[in-house]
Amino acid sequence: MKRLVPPDDIPQWIPGELTLDSSGCRWEGVTLKGYNYADLHVAIPTMRDYMIVVYEGEPARMGRRCSGPWEYHRVESGVVSLLTRAEQSEWAWSRPIAVSHVYLSHDAITKVAGDIYDRDIADVEIGDKVRAVDNFLPGISHALRQELSGGEVGGRVMVETLRTQACVHVLRSFAQTRFREPKSSGTFTRAERRILTEYLAENLTRNVSLAEMAGVVGLSEFHFLRKFRVEFGCPPHRWLIEERGRLARELIKRQGLPLKEVAFHAGFADQSHMTRLFRRLYGMTPAEYRQTLG
Repeated sequence: MKRLVPPDDIPQWIPGELTLDSSGCRWEGVTLKGYNYADLHVAIPTMRDYMIVVYEGEPARMGRRCSGPWEYHRVESGVVSLLTRAEQSEWAWSRPIAVSHVYLSHDAITKVAGDIYDRDIADVEIGDKVRAVDNFLPGISHALRQELSGGEVGGRVMVETLRTQACVHVLRSFAQTRFREPKSSGTFTRAERRILTEYLAENLTRNVSLAEMAGVVGLSEFHFLRKFRVEFGCPPHRWLIEERGRLARELIKRQGLPLKEVAFHAGFADQSHMTRLFRRLYGMTPAEYRQTLG
């Protein structure tokens, strides 16, 4: 059996200057890497994960070959390439390029496919694509970059949401076989909503994962996200930010409680983190809000 190469080992085959790296963030099922490359002709190994290449610099001529003739395309900002897993190929480009790599694990793709399709992912072939004009995946890459540098409240849930969205998009846009999607399952039942809101209230200051939230009501992550958006009008990470902001306002009303303690009890990383998000939500800092209370 051929060794499947993880993202951290890819530079052994494709040497370049590393500019982004999420490996230390413990993200599950998705990895973000950034590289500056010279013009190269490289052999791509049998990778463990699917690789999405998001181009960020000047246009270049990109070529690919796999047991056949070379295929050439122009690549530039707004274009992506898709490299499948567990398959060797050759790639070459004509000039230095700047790229982001979004790696999606086979387990992540399989789990999402099981949620939205009638067949298992083993029945779906996702092949290499040298050039695809795609506005969605560059947005996913940009959002992951923000999470890598920002450390905002709800970051774990945000990354899991982005991973799920990326998997759905890849399956819909690049899979060779089309499958039937199930109908939308609507909103939560009254009991599900009560159980979920009680759980989130009890764990509001903790970095709760999307999997945990979905597990509370016995749903897959994909169906949980769809129901949550319908029920609450926003994704889970946004809801968590707004609820922590609401809790911070209630704590600020308690005269004498230092803002540093307010930040701690409301689940923020520190006071400056609370101040930044509080201003975003309410148009003023916590200190300014306290002044309005008289």
